[in-house]
Amino acid sequence: MKKIEVWQGLVLGCAFLASACGQPETTQADTQAQQWQDWQVQVQTRPSPPQDGMDEFLIIVTGAHEHPGSGCLVDIRTASADPWKQAIQDGRVGVYRRAALVSPGERRTVQVRLQCAKDQESGVLYFPLNVPSS
Repeated sequence: MKKIEVWQGLVLGCAFLASACGQPETTQADTQAQQWQDWQVQVQTRPSPPQDGMDEFLIIVTGAHEHPGSGCLVDIRTASADPWKQAIQDGRVGVYRRAALVSPGERRTVQVRLQCAKDQESGVLYFPLNVPSS
């Protein structure tokens, strides 16, 4: 077999596989990103989409020019009557983790309290969760 025939076979095979794969599924985000002062805050859940029960929350804080918000103090809760719980910083990449209870009613919104500099006031953001019906 000639080299050109091998290449043509490879190209045709790749084209066939690409067409068979179809379009990737689009997924709906667990929450919408929000802005607080100079910081963009995004919340992801594990599992995704969130479910009733204990879920893990990843709070991603990004500053200007995609600079990670690694010096922030981040607290979360899922009900106004609950005490704030500090999220654990995951490295110095602007990601913070914490588990909290998700259940019908008020606990379908994650509250994030954020303070990114000493002497700076804190702000609270509310992230409604897209929890599928059981």
